[in-house]
Amino acid sequence: MEKYAVITKNLSKSFYRKEHGLFRPATETKAVQDLSLTIRAGECVAFIGPNGAGKSTTVKMLTSILYPTGGSALVAGINPWENRSALCHQIGVIFGQRSQLWYHLPVRDSLHLLAVAYNLSEAEEKKRLQELSESLQVTELLDRPVRDLSLGQRMRCEIIASLLHSPQILFLDEPTIGLDVEAKLLLRSFLKQESEAKGITILLTSHDTGDIEKICHRVLLINHGSLILDTTMNRLKTQFMSEKYIRITHKDGTSQRFHFDPRTGDITHFLKSSAFNQVSDLTIENPPLEEIIRKLYQKDVP
Repeated sequence: MEKYAVITKNLSKSFYRKEHGLFRPATETKAVQDLSLTIRAGECVAFIGPNGAGKSTTVKMLTSILYPTGGSALVAGINPWENRSALCHQIGVIFGQRSQLWYHLPVRDSLHLLAVAYNLSEAEEKKRLQELSESLQVTELLDRPVRDLSLGQRMRCEIIASLLHSPQILFLDEPTIGLDVEAKLLLRSFLKQESEAKGITILLTSHDTGDIEKICHRVLLINHGSLILDTTMNRLKTQFMSEKYIRITHKDGTSQRFHFDPRTGDITHFLKSSAFNQVSDLTIENPPLEEIIRKLYQKDVP
């Protein structure tokens, strides 16, 4: 029987704001509307959409931070709102730049407090900390106060804090925001390897195409709180990420930027027609995620 890490059925969340005036009714904002989805155990899923689409609200409901106004959900077989304590032992969570480490304490002390909270034995804590700190290259940082770490260093320690208790599911909300290229590459590689080796389910929200492409196998797209698209990463690449931007720099220092679709044209012919013999540099880029999302809305994709 197939095992599911996350199941939602008609999950909904509305927020209400009281207008000025004694007799004016509260205004309802529907953040999530009748969201039904399933995520298999061990899957790495990108949960994408524009700002305000309902991504973070959904993640907060699935991690028991917010209570829904309708529908149901099971996370690791647990109702998030009925058994929060049991759920905490099955999930790890990272919300962008919001830290779960104590700012003035050494990293090791923060992680020890979390190990105690998760009822890890001394041997389990030591083994897990050694594994994770070596993989994320932060062993020499463990005795430094969190306040002295760079953003990239702290984020690696946040990953350790989220995985210390060996959760089944890892929720990542913009985990690489603000990080430099090297830090992003390290985190992406680690998360991919950890999922493959330990069978951890990953639900990732990100506006970074690199995060989605390197970590995830499947993409869920929502807008206005509703599911618009559920597809594999391979299909997304084939249909929506095949178009490229080509920037050509000529020997005289001038540059040109072209939009090119390899599915409908020959790249060699294209370059020759662009005075290729006068080119000193060539850059090929994927379109930004925001553009891909806009194109998805323009297409009628089931």
